[in-house]
This record gives sequence, C-alpha cells and structure tokens, in this order.
Amino acid sequence: MPQKTKKKTTPLTWAVWIAAGVCLCLIITLAVLLLRGTASPAIQATDPTDPPATEAPTEEPTEPGFVYPQLNLPENPYTETDFDYEDRFLTCTAGPCLLGVDVSYWQYDIAWPLVKASGIDFAMIRLAWRGSTEGGMEEDSYARINYQGAKDAGLKVGGYFFSQAITPEEAVEEAEFVLKMAEEMEFDMPIVFDWEQTGGRTADMDPRTLTDCAKAFCQTIEEGGLEAMIYFNVYYACYGMYLEELTDYQFWLAMYNSKMDFPYQIDMWQHTDHGSVPGIEGPAYLNIYFLPQ
Repeated sequence: MPQKTKKKTTPLTWAVWIAAGVCLCLIITLAVLLLRGTASPAIQATDPTDPPATEAPTEEPTEPGFVYPQLNLPENPYTETDFDYEDRFLTCTAGPCLLGVDVSYWQYDIAWPLVKASGIDFAMIRLAWRGSTEGGMEEDSYARINYQGAKDAGLKVGGYFFSQAITPEEAVEEAEFVLKMAEEMEFDMPIVFDWEQTGGRTADMDPRTLTDCAKAFCQTIEEGGLEAMIYFNVYYACYGMYLEELTDYQFWLAMYNSKMDFPYQIDMWQHTDHGSVPGIEGPAYLNIYFLPQ
C-alpha cells in the first residue's frame, strides 16, 4: 500500500507559531494584571483619602446667588472682613484664635518642630477610620507617631475618626475605638466625628440617620470624658444633617475660601486643603479654631 508522506515545516510555518505564542503570552499577562486591578475590597488598599482627611464631598452650594437655608442656630459673629493673612497663615483679626493643621497617614513623616516654629498652635490627628466597602475599623498607621511628634513639639492635640458609620450602633463602636486609644493619650482639643460620603456602603445615607450617628458618636465620646466635635462641609450643613439637633457639640466647617461668609456660628474652620507648612511635604489642611471672646 502507498506510504504517507511527511509534511515539511517551512520557515513561514515557524514564524506563525512563534507569533501565536507571543500573542498568547501577552494575553495571559494582560489577564493577570486585570485580575489584580479588580481584586476584592479585602485585597485592595481601603485606607480612605483625608481628608479627608479629612476629605469632604465637593458638591458645595456656594455659587453666586446661593441663599443659605434659615436654621435655628446662633449667628456667626465674624464677617468676611475679620480675616486676613499674618505672616504666612490666614487668621482671625477680630478675636482670639489658634491656628492648626489636620494630618493623617497621607502626610507621612512630619517634622513637627518646624511645624511649631512656623506659627502653628495645634494638630488634629486622624486616629482611625472605617472602610467604605466592608466596614472594618483600623487605626491610622501614623496616629501614634503624629500624636507623639506633635506633643513633643509643644502643640495642642485633638483627633478625629474618619467615619463610614451607617447606623448609630456603628457610630458608638467608632467612638469606643477612639476612647480605647485615648487611654494612652492626652488630648487638649476635641475628638471629631468626621463622616464623609464616599459611595459604597454609605451611598444611601439620609439626613435623619446621619444626624443620629453624629449624636451617638459625640455622646459616647463625652461620656468617656472627652470633648466632642462634628465635621461637615457647607452641603451637609445645609442639607445633609440636622445641625439644629447637634448644638450640644462643637462644629468644624470645611469651606475652602479666604473669606468667611457662613451665616452660623462654628468653632473651627478648615479654610484650605492646599496650604503650605514648613515640616509638612505637599499640600496641608489649615484650620482656625475660635476661642471664646
């Protein structure tokens, strides 16, 4: 019977096979990279930006013609003309105040003696945070470093919890987390409930629930012997929570402007997220804390 002839492998055939192999390797590599980029929240870094810090939502109703809602709150005793720059920092020229920064892991290593020498009086330190996806709580990895550095440099120190609480019970957990840390610390400034909408588990938060969370956190903090404060921006002051129910606690407003036109009394004003402070690399969050007149 006739024998089968063996097919010859030509240079063109080898080129096709090599090209196919290269393409397959590229496809596998790309697939691995995509899988890494879409890993579950438990695998990805979930440390929130400060900022976030104290990092407040950006939708602030401060366009020309905006009218603040009528709230049953004490009036702001300061006007736009009561603020000006002295040396390098914005300050209140119409009453006693302290100048401060708020910091977290995202500022990394800080030269606190230089911060103090520049004219800064206090530091608000992120103590811990709750994740926006799975809701776990973690201590800020620089909290104790920043606390000790600021204390050693002679600054007054307060702290804040970056909250993603969606129930009052979770807000109590966050306050208890802070109080546990406070057993090894001594604070001169308030402890702050810093709730910010980041999406994920907080996407559907309503004003009633957020107000109740703020109350629960602050009440627990003050029952633990510390002074409580609530952080918010203009949007949340007007529409996101019921400030009229929270006047037992201090208010910290984030409004990035060199002039104060907020109509209601606040205790601290975060006026920029792009300040420059010796000892802190990159943009710094700057604050004015109003002392009783």
